[in-house]
Amino acid sequence: MVWQRPDGRQPYELRPLSFHTGFTRFAPGSVLAKCGDTQVICTVSVAEGVPKFLAGTGKGWLTAEYRMLPSATQQRHERELLKLSGRTQEIQRLIGRSLRAAIDFNILGERTLTVDADVLQADAGTRTTAITGSFVALANAISQLLHQGVIERSPLKEQVAAVSVGLLQGEPFLDLNYIEDVAATVDFNVVMNQHLGIIEVQGTAEEGSFNRHQLNQLLDFAEKGIQQLLIAQREAITDWDLVFVGD
Repeated sequence: MVWQRPDGRQPYELRPLSFHTGFTRFAPGSVLAKCGDTQVICTVSVAEGVPKFLAGTGKGWLTAEYRMLPSATQQRHERELLKLSGRTQEIQRLIGRSLRAAIDFNILGERTLTVDADVLQADAGTRTTAITGSFVALANAISQLLHQGVIERSPLKEQVAAVSVGLLQGEPFLDLNYIEDVAATVDFNVVMNQHLGIIEVQGTAEEGSFNRHQLNQLLDFAEKGIQQLLIAQREAITDWDLVFVGD
């Protein structure tokens, strides 16, 4: 029996995607990223100075924080005040690693970019939506720095996007929603650049195992989805030709 998607999508189809840029007033870069029913506010702030381990090197830094609002899911969950859950720490480290791949920190200089990804509504794919949306916010923040004369040239060297894939009843599916994420026997989060070079892959079999052929199928689906995400990002980014220096 073939899995029937609850929303009627084809196995290789993304959920409806949108980026509402300039969503907040004060952050140099901000976007409300929507992927199906998943909604994430992504903002990027800029501060002079870097962590101690980089002081005096001339290099900048990027760090990320991720939170889920209490009402983002069907049942309210408690705010993480004094101690972050392992899941939250793992996700914000993934976001930071993914976006650091996009930046030439020598060009940025001794400045710190802080990415905040706050989940308003969760229907699976919050970490991948956070990465994809935060790249848009990051690029628009760099555009503002260039226009203000804070930096002379863009440090943005790679475009970065992320998507989920999974196996349902032995077949590959792209961009899982919550119902599919729960039912999947294998699920992956894939981060790639504009050349479809892999930045990170997180994947596991929830039950049983999967074979090399299925792994290749999942990566093929991820590539197709990320190609579409890259196009959507470029359309949402102000001054794309100014901020992006990659080939």
